[in-house]
Amino acid sequence: MEFEPLSMGNEVIEFDMMGIGDDAVDIEHPVDEDDLLDSSAAAVAVCASASASAGEVYIPEGDTNLEPYEGMEFESEEAAKAFYNSYARRVGFSTRVSMSRRSRRDGAIIQRSFVCAKEGFRVDKEKPGRDGRVKRPRAETRVGCKAMLVVKIQDSSRWVVSGFVKEHNHELVPPDKVHCLRSHRHVSGAAKSLIDTLQGAGIGPSGIMSALIKEYGGISNVGFTERDCRNYMRSSRQRTLGGDTQLLLDYLRNMQAENPAFVYAVQGDEDQCMSNIFWADPKARMNYTYFGDTVTFDTTYRSNRYRLPFAPFTGVNHHGQPVLFGCALLINESEASFVWLFKTWLAAMSGRPPVSITTDHDRVIRLAVTQVFPVTRHRFCKWHIFKECQEKLSHVLSGHPNFEAELHKCVNLTESIEEFESCWFSLIDRYYLREHEWLQTVFSDRRQWVPVYLRDTFFAEMSITQRSDSMNSYFDGYVNASTTLQLFVKQYEKALESRYEKEVKADYDTINTSPSLKTPSPMEKQAAELYTRKLFMKFQEELVETLTFLATKVEDQDAISIYRVAKFGESHKAYFVRFNVREMKATCSCQMFEFSGLLCRHILTVFRVTNVLTLPSRYVLKRWTRNAKSGVILEERANDLLNSSRESLTVRYNNLRHEALKYVDEGVKTIDIYNVAAAALQEAADKVALAKKNGGRIANVNGAGREDRTTQGNHASASFGDHQWGLEQSPSMDDQDRKIQKLSRQLERARRKCEVYRANLLSVLKDIEEQKLQLSVKVQNIKLGMKD
Repeated sequence: MEFEPLSMGNEVIEFDMMGIGDDAVDIEHPVDEDDLLDSSAAAVAVCASASASAGEVYIPEGDTNLEPYEGMEFESEEAAKAFYNSYARRVGFSTRVSMSRRSRRDGAIIQRSFVCAKEGFRVDKEKPGRDGRVKRPRAETRVGCKAMLVVKIQDSSRWVVSGFVKEHNHELVPPDKVHCLRSHRHVSGAAKSLIDTLQGAGIGPSGIMSALIKEYGGISNVGFTERDCRNYMRSSRQRTLGGDTQLLLDYLRNMQAENPAFVYAVQGDEDQCMSNIFWADPKARMNYTYFGDTVTFDTTYRSNRYRLPFAPFTGVNHHGQPVLFGCALLINESEASFVWLFKTWLAAMSGRPPVSITTDHDRVIRLAVTQVFPVTRHRFCKWHIFKECQEKLSHVLSGHPNFEAELHKCVNLTESIEEFESCWFSLIDRYYLREHEWLQTVFSDRRQWVPVYLRDTFFAEMSITQRSDSMNSYFDGYVNASTTLQLFVKQYEKALESRYEKEVKADYDTINTSPSLKTPSPMEKQAAELYTRKLFMKFQEELVETLTFLATKVEDQDAISIYRVAKFGESHKAYFVRFNVREMKATCSCQMFEFSGLLCRHILTVFRVTNVLTLPSRYVLKRWTRNAKSGVILEERANDLLNSSRESLTVRYNNLRHEALKYVDEGVKTIDIYNVAAAALQEAADKVALAKKNGGRIANVNGAGREDRTTQGNHASASFGDHQWGLEQSPSMDDQDRKIQKLSRQLERARRKCEVYRANLLSVLKDIEEQKLQLSVKVQNIKLGMKD
């Protein structure tokens, strides 16, 4: 773009004033008009001299006809400021108002000084923290630049340039970065209209900036930054909301007055500059104690005509239904606001962070999560990224209909990191998208949204390829773009009531209906008694699938065996299960248990071929069971005791079977080895029969009865070096042994009595829980009947 040379004598120059505002407070000096010209000229001369002697000088380049000069006239002070700011934009620096001088006769402004934004030096006004240090020190921006423009008013009421310093003592900003300078950042009227439209459609600041960049042909043409966009959206919400927020605040105050366990917080002053609002009812806080291991924070709702993001914290209950942990209305979506919100929510949840959290794909939210939840696994919602893909790659999708399906397959169906990355690069190369900026961004974030990187963390999702019901569904049908803030409060309560009714109905179905069993497996019967109805159906599906899978042992290391598990006829697609028979611990390469909390068909197949008939307690997560919401600690401990008792029987059985099979495998090789193995087994059988007859005790070397090592876990005698302790003792050792045996029997009887008492107490507590649940169902049915 070329400019024609302008002839500028003393004619009046006018400029559009839209968007130019003062950044600094004027410093006013009353003077006499007679002294004005001399003083201003002297000041400019001194500035120019100082600038030239301060070091390296940066002289702006460009058309000299577009530069200010002494004697240039303007219609008004504002026109002079606009011209200097326009000049600064072309050259590459930011401006601000520095000084004003007023007349002593009538107080009117008679002189203005416009300076480079880097003029002077900062006066440190930041308040240090308790340790004497500034918590978040700002970057130094002022370097004592002397560039300036001085204008004074004449008798003709026109403003004339009385001084101009062109040179700067710092580098100037290139044209593609000048939009970042403060005095040149301006949200135009057309941009405001487009922001309002996109905000009303539920698009966030990042998406709006992407649309503006595309609309204006580059970020430098937009004229402002994403931060300016967020600030405009916030101020627009604050203006539009008016007094309607008072309705919400009154509702929250009333709820807290009725129940002190109801918490709410407002960022900023409730009566003045309100920013964000958070609240959580007692039920939400209680739900978090049961199901707070994984959390979803969703800002995709644009709840009302104010385009105000409604952001619920949700999770998944023991029926796989969405459950609420708290809510927020966001007027400001800055990093500081999200940090405040997350800290406030965490305090309301007793300060216990979740194992994992899922949020929108947003840079600002990620920064806040990193600060507040440093040990929590942060995941971006995969489905939001797929939705974003439809916008960012619309030109690709229109020309290649199969691209989206291939992308889903690449993300969802790859089994390893190597396979995913190979598939990804193959896909984007096939469609010539290697240099696409958005695809590069989401690939760099792949560890936070691609399933293959996240399977080792619990997210309470039953399927990696299907969308969880908890995502974006808690308030579906109750909140939409036309919902006013006044109506929102009513809809909020209706949504809570509806979700509670669905949970009660699921509890009722679990207690009063028995699922049909599809196998004679004791494990299936056990799972039907432990899990809720929906979770049992998922477990049953995995268990039935084991009938079509084969498990082959490929490696055996002491107690750890590795199995290759594949579906019949699909041996090319195999999974590997590591199984420790002594500890009854198994892990699978698919990592379904780590991701969802339910055992996969591959581990269940290995359990089937190794005769593990019941589920080890470590693989029954309480959060998926019927008693997930039991608050009785004693019941939980009694459950653990009973489960460990059942598990210990299974462990002992599998250990003995594993050891015996070793002798069988070796004993059949030759007739001599067979005879030795048979004799050893017969001897072992005799010892077992004798121990059974003596109540689990066998006679040792000195004839004294001892507890065997299986029961007590202690050796009859301990060896140390070449000496054996316990064999050469005084004659009174026999009496001591008998006392020890007697006390051990008494201790064993007491332990058995305790287990019986605990089991009885457990039964009573379970009955109480079931009666409470049945009563709540009856109450809910009565309420429904009254409504009808």
